[in-house]
Amino acid sequence: MSIERSSVDGAAPMLTAGVDVGSAVIKVALVETTEAGGERFVAGRAERIRRRDAISVARGVFDEVLREAGVSASEVTYVATTGEGEAIPFRTGHFYGMTTHARGGLFLEPEARAVIDMGALHTRAVAMDPRGKVLGYRMTSQCASGSGQFLENIARYLGVSLEDVGGLSLQADKPELCSSICAVLAETDVINMVSRGISVPNILKGIHSSMAGRAIRLVMSLGLTGPVLITGGLAADQGLVEAMKESAVGQKLTVDVRSHPQSILAGAVGAAVWGAFRARRLALRERVAS
Repeated sequence: MSIERSSVDGAAPMLTAGVDVGSAVIKVALVETTEAGGERFVAGRAERIRRRDAISVARGVFDEVLREAGVSASEVTYVATTGEGEAIPFRTGHFYGMTTHARGGLFLEPEARAVIDMGALHTRAVAMDPRGKVLGYRMTSQCASGSGQFLENIARYLGVSLEDVGGLSLQADKPELCSSICAVLAETDVINMVSRGISVPNILKGIHSSMAGRAIRLVMSLGLTGPVLITGGLAADQGLVEAMKESAVGQKLTVDVRSHPQSILAGAVGAAVWGAFRARRLALRERVAS
């Protein structure tokens, strides 16, 4: 998939890579950029770790993305990591997760002025300016009932794959809301729902609505308006995305919750873009010094 950002004036292109190491998923993105400011998404991939060594998975995903793009590692000027990627041995530099999600979100959705990063262990709302500079953030302070790991545990108990959760949630006709903010108590609620014969779609939609309400409250606390892009591992869950939109409408917020086909790669894309910025700065310093 090709995503163009601004015109390229003929300056020599530079390839940079972003490697976003999450608690459950590795994301890699390759971006082409020039000194003139042109940016283009070249290739990307996300892969679940599944109890494997995260560094080995990251190396494998990185190599697969290079093969997809038809380039070699020597052609990549800068490899930027984010998330838990500081231990990646082939990295050039590391960037903080909020800054990469903000910049990656802006790359994917130029109108967005905030992202909601929904990962395996936490959910956070990040406000940014038109350049991707972080202006403020809020993060869930309760236990893991608003996280991807919690949703995966629920899916496992219900006997459905995580990939099917979103589609099943969209089939709900009478959602059963989960009121607890504690993951352990919420899982107990789900067990009681099953015993009462509540359907899987209605249970999942209730879980999604509970998670969405918590995330939207983060947006409210930042006083945000306008487009907000969902990023992170849960961005691919269409049932959760729909619940987020419904929650925003229900709470009468003037925000437009959006998702993008590459939302899960936002952190990696942002790392690659910031990597290009740093590479240009380093090159400029070298020219000045010489």
